[in-house]
Amino acid sequence: MNFFWKYRFWFAGALGLAVIGLIIGAIRPKGVSGAPPNVPPTVEVVQVEQKDVPIYGEWIGTLDGLVNADVRAQVTGYLLRQDYQEGAFVKKGQLLFEIDPRPFQAALDQAQGQLAQAKAMLDNAQAVQRRTQLDVDRYTPLAKEEAASQQDLDNAVQNNLAAKANVETARAQIQTYEAAVETAKINLDFTRLVAPIDGIVGQATLQVGALVTPGSGVVTSVSTVNPIKVFFTVSEPQYLDWRRRFPTESSRLAADKSLRLQLILADGRTYDHEGSFYFADRQVNIGTGAIQLAGLFPNPENILRPGGYGKVRAVIRMQKDALLVPQRAVTELQGGYQVAVVGRDDKIAIKPVALGDSIGSSWIVNSGLHAGDRVVAEGIQKVRPGMQVKTTPFATAETKER
Repeated sequence: MNFFWKYRFWFAGALGLAVIGLIIGAIRPKGVSGAPPNVPPTVEVVQVEQKDVPIYGEWIGTLDGLVNADVRAQVTGYLLRQDYQEGAFVKKGQLLFEIDPRPFQAALDQAQGQLAQAKAMLDNAQAVQRRTQLDVDRYTPLAKEEAASQQDLDNAVQNNLAAKANVETARAQIQTYEAAVETAKINLDFTRLVAPIDGIVGQATLQVGALVTPGSGVVTSVSTVNPIKVFFTVSEPQYLDWRRRFPTESSRLAADKSLRLQLILADGRTYDHEGSFYFADRQVNIGTGAIQLAGLFPNPENILRPGGYGKVRAVIRMQKDALLVPQRAVTELQGGYQVAVVGRDDKIAIKPVALGDSIGSSWIVNSGLHAGDRVVAEGIQKVRPGMQVKTTPFATAETKER
């Protein structure tokens, strides 16, 4: 019995100690053994930069030849041969296709024969006219002296007039046959389809052996591509703003000549040569509210081809004393923009900002910041308002390359 009570006493004592231990553990401040004290997060910061920056406009551009010339058949015949390499550079007058010339050579020979015959008939008519003129000259004094009848003189005069008419008829026939010869020569020349301009020649739409007619359409095309023309459209407000800044014709011409265009190609590269302004269309498109402009770009290596696409880029104005921050320093929240600013005490303040145009990898800040402010460019996801931070300079792509 004593053993039983003794056992119960020890059990109650152990249970009491366990409860006391749990209570003390619950009210004692918690901590992890070996845990480091609170360390401010490290962020990369950059100072707000203030400088004059160019504001660029970008528009989708379509490339086209400065001059585009279609090559068409002017006569009916069969294509005898193709004498050029498709896509190659050709010179003005270079042979591209030849239509079978034999029928046209035969027509020329016939016209030349008829012309020669007409010239022989003229010679004969002139000989007859000279003879009849001699008769008139002989009968005229004889008729006055009544040595010859008046009827003989009248007959001689009439014969002379008829001979003169025959001469004029022969001359008219010669003109007709000369025109026929010239037409036959032109048609024979038309059997040679030549390049009308210097440029790049396109793909042939008809092959050797095909029958071509004046209504067959374009056989091939040649385009002048150096310089090459680039069409692009700007909005009417943009166009008016540009023209408003140069109110006089002389100032507009000077501005147009000084305007330098850049071309961003389809692969993202910027074309090596700058372009110049060429012309503005006569009207604004009533459907889109935009006006078409054109620029000219040098193309000495014939890299650019008609039908290609790119982006035309140009400086449309200069913004003085613009405030610049990296785009990665700006976060968007519910339609607004904000940045994390590090104060002199290295504490974070979240400030809303109004943004302007983007310049490369930076934003222009219209309001909300001042020149020299330090903003978080890397590590912005780790900061909260009022948080203490450690700062290091922001490592840009250029800095990393170095």
